[in-house]
Amino acid sequence: MNALTEVLFGDTRNYHGSVDERFIDLAEQFSRLQDARTEQGGAVLVVYFQGQKVLDIFTGKKSETEQWNDQTLSVCYSTGKGVLATLAHILVSDGLIEYDVPIAHYWPEFAQHQKQKMTLRHILSHQSGLYDIRNIIKDAREMLDWQHMLEVFETTSPRFDIGQSNAYQALTFGWLVGGVLEKATGRHLSELMQTYLVQPLQLDGAYFGVPSSELSRVARLITTRNEAKADQQQPKAKKTHQPSFKDKLIAWTGQDPQDFQDAMIPKGMRNFSFFSDEGLQAVIPAANGVFTANSLSKIYAMLAKQGQWNGKVIIKPEIFQELSKIQSFSRDKVMPIPMHWRLGYHRIITLGKRAKHGFGHIGYNGSGAWCDPERDLSFAYTHNFQIGSITGDYRLWGLTQETLRCADQIIKGGKGWF
Repeated sequence: MNALTEVLFGDTRNYHGSVDERFIDLAEQFSRLQDARTEQGGAVLVVYFQGQKVLDIFTGKKSETEQWNDQTLSVCYSTGKGVLATLAHILVSDGLIEYDVPIAHYWPEFAQHQKQKMTLRHILSHQSGLYDIRNIIKDAREMLDWQHMLEVFETTSPRFDIGQSNAYQALTFGWLVGGVLEKATGRHLSELMQTYLVQPLQLDGAYFGVPSSELSRVARLITTRNEAKADQQQPKAKKTHQPSFKDKLIAWTGQDPQDFQDAMIPKGMRNFSFFSDEGLQAVIPAANGVFTANSLSKIYAMLAKQGQWNGKVIIKPEIFQELSKIQSFSRDKVMPIPMHWRLGYHRIITLGKRAKHGFGHIGYNGSGAWCDPERDLSFAYTHNFQIGSITGDYRLWGLTQETLRCADQIIKGGKGWF
């Protein structure tokens, strides 16, 4: 069967968990989208609406030998950028760091190579010019060493004048934001996460660097029979490179494909895996954040309530207004579609529904989390399938669309498509 047929005729009840009946259409869509591939991996979807969890469902396999369960953690790639940004905003709200004070004030060694005026705002909005990972390290395995990577950025020069353009810091974002948070507070990133995010929101799993005691909870990639067979075969002569859809899309937008490669692909990635134990335990916040979908959706549920949760102010109103404001409408040098960067977040990508005031972050594997304060709604979708797309895939877009439609049915009395 082709993908469309698999979805249309998929089982509508192939999931475990809890569903508010007002969101049953979303649960059925999730089931249809996952049904044909539950032996290849697993997925989970969590939605909060008006401060209450209204959907928490999962299906499929966590590993070759285990089924997904309600404690499963997922590698979420860039979806974690939104979590790190949220931590930064909490620290700004608490007066521990400021958006527009030069980073060099907290981190003097960072001032080298024309970076003396760079601020946290420049980094959060992808206007720093420090997006190049490919040319600043010789091998991807250097990313395993947190302190080494901070030192690398001390001696790195921006690729353009600070604040004069946008370029998605696909991998560099984590060391830049996480580094300045550590320097400003004198505390390790893991400690900051626990103190300011995990404990106040009572999260059930959120890590940049998974503790050894939690590794067994992480969903792993499942190798298909065809992939295993291909791995056993002798290497073949290289074929002439045929441009992929991604390549064609980048070229069509008028962007330089080299910018994309420099931002996304370190040298030596063939010998590196985010899913290995060492990859999971390293601190690479832009790419290897590991979360439960419940933790992600709960973080964004707090943001949907404009920084408040259970009667406590996590982020002050004036800071929330700042973090949710679009910083630039300029075309990004790396991303092929308009992102409308806020401070660490981008717009919500849907199949038509508008969420003008919504924001969040997606990951390269098609995971994603977002909030819409106007609807008091939050969403998180994670999985362990072997797919990759810088803008997500049709499952993420479709689930986002249906989540907004179900909320509108309650709020407005009709779903609508736009």
